[in-house]
Amino acid sequence: MSTPSSDIAFTPTIKALQAERGSRANYQRMEERGGFRTEITEDLAQFLASVDTAYLATANAAGQPYAQHRGGPKGFIRIVGPTTLGFADYRGNRQYITTGNLAENDRAFLFLMDYAHRRRVKLWGRARLSDDPQVIARLMPEGYQAKPEQAILFEVEAWDINCPQHIPQKIDASDVERVLGDLQRRIAELEAENATLREVR
Repeated sequence: MSTPSSDIAFTPTIKALQAERGSRANYQRMEERGGFRTEITEDLAQFLASVDTAYLATANAAGQPYAQHRGGPKGFIRIVGPTTLGFADYRGNRQYITTGNLAENDRAFLFLMDYAHRRRVKLWGRARLSDDPQVIARLMPEGYQAKPEQAILFEVEAWDINCPQHIPQKIDASDVERVLGDLQRRIAELEAENATLREVR
C-alpha cells in the first residue's frame, strides 16, 4: 500500500500521540482514502483567488524555522501548473532569510487564512526561487505598486483545510469601507426623499 500524503505531517511520533489522545481512528480513515489532497482543485483555486495574505515558512539546514508574511492584491498567488503555485517576491527589508533558507533546504509550508469566512488552508511542499524576468512578469499583479525582486515557485505535495473552530471573524477594511459607502449613499437618498415629501405636505 502506498504511503498516504498526510504522512508529510503525521510522523510516527504524531500518530502515537493521536492514538494516545483519541483522534487516531479518524485520521486513519482519512489515510485509507489517501490522506491529504495533492492536486490543485477548483475549490483551492477559488480560495487562492480570494487570498491577499499568506505566511511562508521555511527552515535552514540546521532546522531553524522562519515564517514570513507575503501579501498583495487578492489572487496574488497564481496557479502555474497542476501542482505548482507561484508569486512575485517583492523587495523588502533585504534580510534574505527566506532566500537563504531555500538555498539550503527547499522544504516549505504555506499557511493561508481567510478571516472573513473563517477558513484556513495549509500547504506542504517544496519551494524554489526564480530570477527569470518572464516568470516574474507573469506572476507580478497588474498595476500593483511594488518592486519585484524574484519569484517563488511552490510545488504542492499535500494540502488540507482546517475546521473554522477558534478562528475569529475579521473583515477587511476595504470591504467595510465599501459597505459603509453603500449605506451612506442609501441614507442620503432616503433623507433627500424625506425632504421632498415634507415639501409636498
